[in-house]
Amino acid sequence: MAPSENKPVLIPANQGRQVHAFGDEFTFLLEGIHTGGKCTVFLEMTAPGGGPPPHYHVDQEEWFYVLEGQVEFLVDGTWKEVGAGASAFIPKGAVHTFKNVGEKSLHMMITVSPAGFETFMTRCSEVFAQGGPPDMNRLIAIAAEHGIHFVEG
Repeated sequence: MAPSENKPVLIPANQGRQVHAFGDEFTFLLEGIHTGGKCTVFLEMTAPGGGPPPHYHVDQEEWFYVLEGQVEFLVDGTWKEVGAGASAFIPKGAVHTFKNVGEKSLHMMITVSPAGFETFMTRCSEVFAQGGPPDMNRLIAIAAEHGIHFVEG
């Protein structure tokens, strides 16, 4: 699909597209098709103890807003714990990660700019849907194709 041409978009409640990968649930509220490729906005639900390995994005910036739960962010080599109402901005190239340190699911709203994260996560969800242990080499290759690189923590 081609990106929209800066036309207003309204996505009704509970109409976002959902994918599952890495043990998390992603509900895409606005995708690149809706924003002319400017950004992707989604809700992420992460189980206790969950979170991605340390990584950086070559071309994308991320904004996190914690809706529910307790999370630790790794930013500038330092772990910082925050709760609901906290927000974080991660510029492209900055190594970062987060971990749900609470006893309940972590709910965050995340914006990634420019768009494309929805395509990355959709491709990853297809690997997980194949059943059995995921092909980690394939997931790392998909990430690299989208400018996401994992680093030693």
